[in-house]
Amino acid sequence: MEPLARAITWEAPEHHHYEKSGDWFFALAIVIVALSIAAVLFGNTLFALLIGVAGGALAVSAAKRPSVVPFAITVRGIRIDDQLYPYTTLRAYHIDEEDEYGPQLLVLSKKRFMPLMVVPLPSEYIDDVEDILRDKLPERFLQEPLFMKLLEKFGF
Repeated sequence: MEPLARAITWEAPEHHHYEKSGDWFFALAIVIVALSIAAVLFGNTLFALLIGVAGGALAVSAAKRPSVVPFAITVRGIRIDDQLYPYTTLRAYHIDEEDEYGPQLLVLSKKRFMPLMVVPLPSEYIDDVEDILRDKLPERFLQEPLFMKLLEKFGF
């Protein structure tokens, strides 16, 4: 019997990046300007300003390329970049091998503001990751929220 690996590490982009054309940014600008004008017409100048700032932030975020993040599954917990999530702060896991972007590890956290972590998983590490997690967390069927899937379809 092979001894279990103590840690499995890999690197992957922090999210799926879609190259956006000038038309995409032009459409975003039209929507932002239209919403801002509507807010001004309804007498809500502060909301119009907020829409403009949010639209600018969205454009900057959409143009930025994702950085490459180190991931690790260890006997102590799951490490994403420099943050370690001990198994005591996690509830369950699921490996989604059927995702259109490749295998993903979905981890349910006990934290209120970050309940689901989605980690891209290289296919060659699926069995090793499952061997470590099987002893540490219960496996439960988990899915990405529909809203996240919709955002990915729209290129965010």
